[in-house]
Amino acid sequence: MRARRLSVLAATAAAVALPVISAPAATAAPAAHAAVASVNCHKEGPWKVHASAVRIHSKPSSKSTVRGLLYRGHKWTHGKTTGNDSRGYWVHVKDKTTGVSGWASMRYVYPTVYTCLD
Repeated sequence: MRARRLSVLAATAAAVALPVISAPAATAAPAAHAAVASVNCHKEGPWKVHASAVRIHSKPSSKSTVRGLLYRGHKWTHGKTTGNDSRGYWVHVKDKTTGVSGWASMRYVYPTVYTCLD
């Protein structure tokens, strides 16, 4: 009886694996998907705070006065960006919750980036 179970299991496994093994290689995506992918490739996603809180500085420099904190859950807007500090790029932000505006490091505040696969 045990030999019969093993032969049934082996036959079932072979029947399931056969279509996968003999399936043709994947072909290119349909044109509709290619159009969607090319549109999303150059799309900038929403800006997010990628830390629990980020310092808002008076100038785009880590040595400038800290005006307040921008927390992850707060509503906020972004403005122009600059790269004049040796430590990286900065973005001008305004915290809608507290009304504080200033500069935040783009190490912690940045948009979602979409990756192209074509």
